[in-house]
Amino acid sequence: MASDIKAVIFDMDGVLLDTESMSDKTWAMAAKEFNVAVTADALNRCRGSNKEDIIAILKEMYGNDFDVEKFLEATGKYFRELEFSSGIPLMHYAKEILEYLKPKYRLALASSTSGPSVHRQLKNAGLIQYFAQMVTGDMVTHSKPNPEIYLRAASSIGISPENCLAIEDSPNGIRSASAAGMKVIMVPDMIKPTAELEKLCWKVLPSLEELKSVL
Repeated sequence: MASDIKAVIFDMDGVLLDTESMSDKTWAMAAKEFNVAVTADALNRCRGSNKEDIIAILKEMYGNDFDVEKFLEATGKYFRELEFSSGIPLMHYAKEILEYLKPKYRLALASSTSGPSVHRQLKNAGLIQYFAQMVTGDMVTHSKPNPEIYLRAASSIGISPENCLAIEDSPNGIRSASAAGMKVIMVPDMIKPTAELEKLCWKVLPSLEELKSVL
């Protein structure tokens, strides 16, 4: 039931900002520089994770001798070049849905991206003012799929997890919010819903615009 929802907690990448397609490009550029292959499976495993978890995944893939820090520095450099040269596009209906929801619910953000990047990107996109609180990847010990970030986001706005709705696009994010005891709506971006993910979701919607039909 939608009547017990008092807060909506958004992921950022691939939900509000179209950063995922940009990120895939920058990883491909860094992979070429470092002479390694980045598969779709590797990209998908890293989606919605913070830096520490991404480092562990890359070391598992390429070995402990692989200079993960330098690789991630390169992806970050390429991303910033794209961000500052052309900006980050909004996902369809991102601003409109925040405008619609703000008078009705407490809004918070739960993003695995680092705080400075989240603040800069949301400010540049004209979205930062919609959120009562923002929890970022550098504020938690364990990133998604661990529930820590969603539990912290709920606590930050003083709403019980069972009264929060999470809006997610990635498997790690969906597992995180579900494990926190929240209702989850998946708005797919790069990854399509599997049977396992659908079981964890309250609803799967084709775009943010469809949220108006349920909230």
